[in-house]
Amino acid sequence: MKSSKIAFRIFRRDLHSVGIIGAPFCKGQPRAGVQLGPDVIRKAGLVNKLENQGCMVKDYGNLVFEKVSNDEPISGTKQPRAVGLANKQVADAVQRIKHDGYTCVMLGGDHSLAIGSIHGHAACRPELSVVWVDAHADINTPLSSPTGNIHGQPMSYLIPEDVVYIGLRDVDPGEHYILKYLGIKIFSMTDVDRLGIAKVMEQTCDHIFSKIKKPVHLSYDIDALDPLVTPATGTPVIGGLSYREGIYITEHVCQTGLLSALDVVEVNPNLAKSEEEVNRTANVAVDLVLGCFGRMREGSHPDDYKIPDP
Repeated sequence: MKSSKIAFRIFRRDLHSVGIIGAPFCKGQPRAGVQLGPDVIRKAGLVNKLENQGCMVKDYGNLVFEKVSNDEPISGTKQPRAVGLANKQVADAVQRIKHDGYTCVMLGGDHSLAIGSIHGHAACRPELSVVWVDAHADINTPLSSPTGNIHGQPMSYLIPEDVVYIGLRDVDPGEHYILKYLGIKIFSMTDVDRLGIAKVMEQTCDHIFSKIKKPVHLSYDIDALDPLVTPATGTPVIGGLSYREGIYITEHVCQTGLLSALDVVEVNPNLAKSEEEVNRTANVAVDLVLGCFGRMREGSHPDDYKIPDP
């Protein structure tokens, strides 16, 4: 007679190695407070929650950005030297994290930092695909920008070969022209409504992996989600992604197995109306990161368990 044994269920996950860098920078736009984003997201439990779902995490801390004097506009573009120097630091940090073997998570700060994040990533992985989730196209040039704020221009300094936009709903006239002229693949909120987010992600992957499967850089502006979901941000636009749609994007990218770097930007606690709004926005930001690294909303699948024989 076999002795009775307790069958322990051992949960199996693909091990994710996550390197986090904070970039507390706000000079790409005019609203103070976005530099607090990295620490607000950490305070919401990012590192512990990643570790609890089986990730190996190294937090590299925050970059320190020096003040730049005599930073006069160039061709209407504001704070060009401060933004340029900050992005050099971000690029160097991302390269270091990638060389250490981690999937890089850059916590902003404003979205101008994607210039450095993507440049640093591309220095290590020259063949990149970019998924840009945002209410805004951020592809103005210094000549087309109505504000001169560089957080509305980063993509014009990048324009990778394989890029897809998701969530657009506030695009400037000059950006409409640039997107159409370059033939960039976009899914506006109208497309999300028409197709559903599952079809949008299916077509996104079909597009970026049409030739070869490249590492994915996911650049996620928190204002892609509806302001009811993430109110603490600088340029909210009603009619955005729902919480479920926003999380589904991260889950789908995770399932490709090709996520190589992630930006989470534009969390600004100073613009919240209450502490509850700050916490809500930060918690959603954490959930987006968790979705990128294997968190499953539906619970554990039987195939994810190993049950020893009695």
